Amino acid sequence: MNKRGLILVISGFSGVGKGTVVRRLMEQYKQYALSVSVTTRPPREGEVHGKDYFFISEEEFSVMEAEGRLMEWAGYVGRHYGTPRDYVFERLDEGKDMILEIEVQGALQIKEKYPEAILVFVAPPRAAVLKERLLGRGTESVEQVEKRLLRAVEESESMGAYDYLLINDDLPTCVEELHQIMQCEHRKMRVNGELLDDIKLDLKRFVEGE
Repeated sequence: MNKRGLILVISGFSGVGKGTVVRRLMEQYKQYALSVSVTTRPPREGEVHGKDYFFISEEEFSVMEAEGRLMEWAGYVGRHYGTPRDYVFERLDEGKDMILEIEVQGALQIKEKYPEAILVFVAPPRAAVLKERLLGRGTESVEQVEKRLLRAVEESESMGAYDYLLINDDLPTCVEELHQIMQCEHRKMRVNGELLDDIKLDLKRFVEGE
C-alpha cells in the first residue's frame, strides 16, 4: 500500500524561476506530480485539455465552486482559474506528493483550508537578479518588467505566511533543498501515526512474547 502523499504549494515572484525548479524536481524524482488547474479561458494553440488545463465553461466552474470541489480559485481578466480537489486527492491517495504552483492569493486559501499543506516561497538572491531574469526572458517591455517588480514588492509582504523560504541562486542546489524539505516532512510524527502504532504494537508483542 502506498503511503499517502503530501500537498506542496510553490509560489514565488514572476521571473524567479519557480517553474523551472518544479520541472527539474519532477524530472529527478518520481514521487511528485503537478496539479492541473481548471480554467474558463479558451485553450491557446498547442494546449491540451487535461494536460495543460482542464478547460471548462463558466457554468461548470460555478458549480464546482458551489459544491466545494475547488481547493482554491481566483479570477483574472474576466476568466476564472482553480485547483480541482478530486484530481489532487486521487493522486495523494496513490502516494504522489502533489505540487500546486500557484500565486500568493491561492496559496493562502490552501493554507486556510488544508493546514497540513507545505508552503514554499521561492525568492531570488537579490532584487537586481530578479530584474535581470525578467529582462532576459525578452517577452516583456521595460515598463511591464517594472510593474512585475512592483507586484513582487506587494507579494513579499505575504512571504512570512509560508513554511519555507528557498533562494533560487543555483538551480541544482535549489531543487535538492526543495526535495530535502519534502523528505523531512515525510518524517514528521503527524504523518506517521500508522507507523508509530505498528512500532508500539511490535514492541509490546515482542516483550510479552519473551
